[in-house]
Amino acid sequence: MSAVFEPALGIKQIITRALRDTPSVPYRADVGVVVSIGSGIARVSGLAGVRAEELVEFEGGALGIALDLGVHDLGVMLISDDAHLSAGQSVKALGRIADTPVGDALLGRVVDATGRPRDGGAAIDAQTRWPVERAAPPIMARAPVQTPLQTGLKAVDALVPVGRGQRELIVGDRQTGKTAIALAALLNQADTSVIGIYCAIGQRGTSVARVIDDLKQGGVFDQTIVMSASGEDPPGLQFITPYAAMSLAEYFRDQGRDVLLVFDDLTRHARAYRELSLLLRRPPGREAFPGDIFYIHSRLLERATHLCDDHGGGSVTALPIVETQAQDISAYIPTNLISITDGQIYLSPSLFQKGLMPAVDVGRSVSRVGGKTQLPAYRAVAGDLRLAYSQFEELETFSRFATRLDEQTQQTITRGRRVRELLRQDRLKTLPVPKQIIALHAVNLGLFDEVEVVDTHHLESYLHRRAPERIEKLAAKMSAGETLSDEDWRELESVLTDLAAEWHDSSAESSQ
Repeated sequence: MSAVFEPALGIKQIITRALRDTPSVPYRADVGVVVSIGSGIARVSGLAGVRAEELVEFEGGALGIALDLGVHDLGVMLISDDAHLSAGQSVKALGRIADTPVGDALLGRVVDATGRPRDGGAAIDAQTRWPVERAAPPIMARAPVQTPLQTGLKAVDALVPVGRGQRELIVGDRQTGKTAIALAALLNQADTSVIGIYCAIGQRGTSVARVIDDLKQGGVFDQTIVMSASGEDPPGLQFITPYAAMSLAEYFRDQGRDVLLVFDDLTRHARAYRELSLLLRRPPGREAFPGDIFYIHSRLLERATHLCDDHGGGSVTALPIVETQAQDISAYIPTNLISITDGQIYLSPSLFQKGLMPAVDVGRSVSRVGGKTQLPAYRAVAGDLRLAYSQFEELETFSRFATRLDEQTQQTITRGRRVRELLRQDRLKTLPVPKQIIALHAVNLGLFDEVEVVDTHHLESYLHRRAPERIEKLAAKMSAGETLSDEDWRELESVLTDLAAEWHDSSAESSQ
């Protein structure tokens, strides 16, 4: 404007300069004003044309999502730092729904829901962005869940199997090993083409850093994406993080690839949404959660599925984690998620305190897909194993009050204690399919019945070292998912029986 008052310039030069500095393409901007700023939310007047879940930008570049569309103003959920925001500042609509970058460029990176790197690396070079909220695939596009997703944990693969495209809830009290089970499942995909996504919601930075270190040491970080929203981030960013992670998983799924997605955890996600809803003056319901708390999780988890071949055949397997208090699985959020998912893996604090890890409570855990997702070799050994273990858990309680037990009851309790010991695994130490079948079939044969409980793992280790070299063809058939014939099972029984006898002989000689 200073050029207007320069006497040296004529009217023609002033008009020419003004036209040159004017944008050649006209544009329209929907601009409003910040009325008030809360803890993670803002009230904005104006912006009459804004749609629900549309991105808005404040002065200074802070971002928000229009969440509460009112008559006179709208409530905006902040997904950036609000330290420099104040009432009276302008805010403009960006004209696009909240989205997240997707693509192979994110593999091996740590990002937030908006695509900003959190690993100190370069900016993400993603050419495509997908909306964080997308419709779930229709029923006719889905295929049955039949392909197993091996976790490498005997207690899970044998008794609570997980299939590709399934939604299996991991539930338990704080510090019972929930994240360890999900992390073991991610690490067990090292030799597969399954892409892993670890979604951390409201976790401490040290906890996420430990997970990243475990993924790197397990050799799967390059095929894994970590999407994180820490407890210090705005509740709005914590809220959209699992939806962004699901959109990222759907990108790979639509390419015909398989994805394992871990949500750690949805309890904190529900609390973040409760905080937002109360700040936006929405009416509270049970435990102060808003009325649509069930819907925010159902619309998220319904997007995890296995597509039929006509739609690419890809899958998204979801392992959501939920935290209970004092073993109360009938609390509001756990019961909601149990009713949404296809089963749950329940972790018992009492088993954890006894050192029986993973602390999977077989009686309270269930997979609604069942044996359809198990390899044939598992189905042959797991049925008898689960029945025997369930009978043992019931009899063990009553045996505390009995002075004399019949022989069959004693045998059931004896084998059950060895099964429980056999299901123990060190943290993040996964086992391939043949070694799991070897141990499980050996206990069904009663080869551990004469072994002291403390020596169970010594015999198991001996079988793991010696048996695979004697049954190479059988091990290949197990891993390939082929059905073993009666002759194959007799061969396996003969090998395991001979090895158990060898171990007993060597143990007797060493004791002398």
